[in-house]
Amino acid sequence: MKNEKLLKLVMTGVFAALSYVVFTFLQIKITLPGGDATSIHLGNAVCVLGALLLGGLYGGVGGALGMTIGDLLDPYYIVYAPKTFILKLCIGLITGLIAHKMGHITTEKDTSKVLKWTIAAAVGGLLFNVIFDPLVGYFYKRLILGRPAADVTLAWNIASTSINAVTSTIVSVAVYMALRPALKRSDLFFTIGKNKKLLETR
Repeated sequence: MKNEKLLKLVMTGVFAALSYVVFTFLQIKITLPGGDATSIHLGNAVCVLGALLLGGLYGGVGGALGMTIGDLLDPYYIVYAPKTFILKLCIGLITGLIAHKMGHITTEKDTSKVLKWTIAAAVGGLLFNVIFDPLVGYFYKRLILGRPAADVTLAWNIASTSINAVTSTIVSVAVYMALRPALKRSDLFFTIGKNKKLLETR
């Protein structure tokens, strides 16, 4: 594929815009005591999908940028923007590590193995978020809002993050498996991993 790096940068911007739109306009916001809020959304699914298609760094940056911008433009979430960027970037990096460094999903020919590693990658990235989003958020809120507010919102954040993880895993895996053959046919499929150069010389 010609100009692959440029196309990846463009697609990173597309995923940033997509994650912003999905997170901002397709969320179910739940207002919590103490002037805080949590939400049910599919922004993480876009981050995972980006990592599956573009690689962990590009996908993670795209998802992180989009949802961080969403935080910055929302009075409820603006104080959490730095936390959002770091955690969403980590989702992409972990998903990419499992999918491309361990599973080699872009060079694997066996569809069943691709599906297995795609599920494992999505679960790995989102499981990280289920554990660290509430945990980091708790200590973050203790510094900003004080302990009582952090204690009250912790259970809600664990519940919403878990729901988001399950729905995002299903959506990202389903969309990736559907897009994969179409992107290959249109020569828009990025080959990522150690076997890339070998494939290009054949």
